[in-house]
Amino acid sequence: MARNPSTNKVIMEIEANIPSGIVEGIAVDGTVVGGLSPLSETLWRDRTSTEFVGDVSARLTWKDLTVMVTLGSGETQNVLEGLTGYAEPGTLTALMGPSGSGKSTLLDALSSRLAANAFLSGTVLLNGRKTKLSFGTAAYVTQDDNLLGTLTVRETISFSARLRLPDKMPWSEKRALVESTIIEMGLQDCADTVIGNWHLRGISGGEKRRVSIALEILMRPRLLFLDEPTSGLDSASAFFVTQTLRGLSRDGRTVIASIHQPSSEVFELFDRLYLLSGGKTVYFGQAAEAYEFFAQAGFPCPALRNPSDHFLRCINSDFDKVKATLKGSMKLRFEASDDPIEKITTAEAIRSLIGYYRTSQYCYAAREKVEEISKVKGDVLESGGSRASFLMQAFTLTKRSFINMSRDFGYYWLRLVIYIVVTVCIGTIYLNVGTGYNSILARGSCASFVFGFVTFMSIGGFPSFVEEMKVFQRERLNGHYGVIAFVISNTISAMPFLIMITFISGTVCYFMVRLHPGFEHYLFFVLCLFASVTVVESLMMAIASIVPNFLMGIIIGAGIQGIFMLVSGYFRLPNDIPKPVWRYPMSYISFHFWALQGQYQNDLKGLLFDNQSPDLPKIPGEYILENIFQIDVHRSKWVDLSVIFSMIVIYRVIFFTMIKISEDVTPWIRGYIARRRMQQKNGTQNTTVAPDGLTHSPSLRNYVADHRSK
Repeated sequence: MARNPSTNKVIMEIEANIPSGIVEGIAVDGTVVGGLSPLSETLWRDRTSTEFVGDVSARLTWKDLTVMVTLGSGETQNVLEGLTGYAEPGTLTALMGPSGSGKSTLLDALSSRLAANAFLSGTVLLNGRKTKLSFGTAAYVTQDDNLLGTLTVRETISFSARLRLPDKMPWSEKRALVESTIIEMGLQDCADTVIGNWHLRGISGGEKRRVSIALEILMRPRLLFLDEPTSGLDSASAFFVTQTLRGLSRDGRTVIASIHQPSSEVFELFDRLYLLSGGKTVYFGQAAEAYEFFAQAGFPCPALRNPSDHFLRCINSDFDKVKATLKGSMKLRFEASDDPIEKITTAEAIRSLIGYYRTSQYCYAAREKVEEISKVKGDVLESGGSRASFLMQAFTLTKRSFINMSRDFGYYWLRLVIYIVVTVCIGTIYLNVGTGYNSILARGSCASFVFGFVTFMSIGGFPSFVEEMKVFQRERLNGHYGVIAFVISNTISAMPFLIMITFISGTVCYFMVRLHPGFEHYLFFVLCLFASVTVVESLMMAIASIVPNFLMGIIIGAGIQGIFMLVSGYFRLPNDIPKPVWRYPMSYISFHFWALQGQYQNDLKGLLFDNQSPDLPKIPGEYILENIFQIDVHRSKWVDLSVIFSMIVIYRVIFFTMIKISEDVTPWIRGYIARRRMQQKNGTQNTTVAPDGLTHSPSLRNYVADHRSK
């Protein structure tokens, strides 16, 4: 079958990078090149005390695997039914099927990533043993490439190496491993190019996918799962990615990937094919033998048709719906065809193929192979997850986050420009406000605007927060580091930018308006502004941990801030605010309330203001505070400031708590609800085992807890 020019170009590049004497993993003398790639093998030939990955291969088997999910009404539905198969080292196994066939569910079941409302039965063995998949031993590459767009490819992989490799491992060895990974994934030409984001032009989609894979193979896992690695890529990029996966499998790894609809060139790279339809096995065996299977079953592949297209055409019922629609519209005429699939419905074809497979030699051979592999008790694969210390993780994350923030124009730099423009506007409107009678309310409104609207603009950084949370969730699910290290690093890395923003904008506003003179008053104003902005940042990070949508998160954050401003004591004086709910507790948990209380005291206490008539005595600031703004002058302004700083800590703790809840508590609650609904539907009181012998699927978070407590 002829290949398109772009694919031929990719093939030439791959062949040019193959070491002399080796073609597709086979040496000239006919021996299989196993273990690591030539460069990696050279790097790790002499093992030292810094060894972090064993040489044990991963042989995965699954027998009579069934996955059942509970629906909202308590009804149950089998999404996988009686699947049996295996995956061996040195092979690339493709899971194929139409949308909704269960290929992603099978991948999740094998990698222990099933949803909390899923229950499974059957046997899944790794090297003949029931064992948990530890990080580093097994890696999972998601469909989405969640990467920091401001970092280069080399920086991205280098930071991942620092986060996960042992502290005692010399940086020269870490750097050598990083370079070998870059070469192994064919990323040499773009190693010093940024990943790219909304304002930075970066690498292509195929290169991003290879970077995502590179991050997970850095620890040399023996078992690699990939969820649709070619989704959204052009034919050349999809071929390059799949060829890379095949090369990884030739290094002795076991690679399993779900593929939606590969081209003929990509299909030729698969070693084994697992074809699914409606959660049932249509075919499992050598990919090259699938042609013969379909021909024997009565559905031969036409000469000029892509084999993967033909296989999916035979088992995708959506074709019947489209065909019926087109016939009904009388806009398309169907000519007579000898293709058997045109003579029967897809549902009949699926039943025929599933029935034929169950009685075929392919099914018997698969079951015999599963039994053979399962009887061999291989070595237990040691964990190859993060070996870096907590301090190294926190330091590396802080450095990486700081670099990302400094390079991302939309993170803080754009906000700095807007802050300066807004504070200049404030300064010109309230220029040299003075101590006249009218300046009393002017000072109050100025403070209200500064600590209300200026801090309100901090929600503009929410999209950047969400992107950072996506990267965290991907890395967290693969055990790169702990939650505490992330929260601490996120807090520390943001501090220099927040200090810079509030110092510059606060200085402009303070001296243009000419607030209460004196360094102490200036310092308090800047610190209060810094604390208020930091509280908003902490609040928005807490929202980002549970709301992944940009628009929804901004709306929620704006709504919360709007309520806080409403009870700040400016729009309605403190004593006039209704006491139930609004005064107690809303005004006291509003940082605007404490910021205005403190700034009013900082600005008015100690000043004398002109009265309405020149004949009347001047009005002291203390009198204004007590009688106009209803503020307790006996409470120190530093108490108000300390309350705001304590809110920073509280919101960061909430941020940490929300992450832990989403990881541990939420899956447990969903699983508990699913079990209760199932029990009520089936009339059983068993709380540990679901009906029909199905056991509740293990939570991936348990593996995180077992691997690293924090």
